[in-house]
Amino acid sequence: MKKIDYILLFGFFFAASFTSCALFEADNYPEPAETLKGSIVDATTGEPVYTDQGEASNSVRIRMRELSWTATEVATPFDFACLQDGTFQNTKVFKGTYNIRVDGPFVPLVRQNNNGDVIFDGSQNVEIKGTTEVKFQVQPFLKVEWAGTPTVSNGYITAQFKITRAVSRDAVRSLIEPLNIGYNDNWLNVRHVRFCVYHTPYPGYPQSDSKYAVNLPGTGTYGGNEFEAQLGQTITVTTPAAYPSGRTVFVRVGASVNYVLEGQYRYNYNEVLKVTIP
Repeated sequence: MKKIDYILLFGFFFAASFTSCALFEADNYPEPAETLKGSIVDATTGEPVYTDQGEASNSVRIRMRELSWTATEVATPFDFACLQDGTFQNTKVFKGTYNIRVDGPFVPLVRQNNNGDVIFDGSQNVEIKGTTEVKFQVQPFLKVEWAGTPTVSNGYITAQFKITRAVSRDAVRSLIEPLNIGYNDNWLNVRHVRFCVYHTPYPGYPQSDSKYAVNLPGTGTYGGNEFEAQLGQTITVTTPAAYPSGRTVFVRVGASVNYVLEGQYRYNYNEVLKVTIP
């Protein structure tokens, strides 16, 4: 009986030693050192498509899938977020050929019908070697513009802006309705508009000081179309509270429609402005 115990014990230590050695084997893959740089612009105007900066679930999502990968049948996609000025960069990419797509507050670049068939594919297949640059031209749902420089009075910030459709309802319908996914006209109704104020240069819907932010009346509910009459009009907002003298804050306006990307509303923005409180 003892002999059997010794054999089992020896087998256990042999297996443990083998496993430990495997764990400490050197990784034979070279460290990723290639760089992907890119930009996302309005297909009509060529202007940057501003977005949130942070998690890919709020921002424009960049999705990379390596086509040259052979270790498994399909490579696992790698996602990362766009910067707020519509650019993106990844400096730790393995050399190879990739399919790259972007998803955000614009007409989907990759459009599938309810059977999973790809009707339109605006993604790009790119060989990444050294520093590789790509540009995506998209059709944003909304265009947000400043209508003047923000002013300050007794610590209160007042700003003016305009929101218009960057692409018409009919144009969006003509691209999405043929997919037979239950297109709904409510998808393009303006759902929410927020004047975002933050103490760092990264204001947005997730990053906004609630004490000073302004949520516009007539928005905030799915399906409603109350904001339609204000499209193209100059809108004036003032922070509900005054900032202390000497502070520097950052402002911009975000607006979203009812269209949802994987359970998340994405916002179109104007550029960030710095405001100094006298």
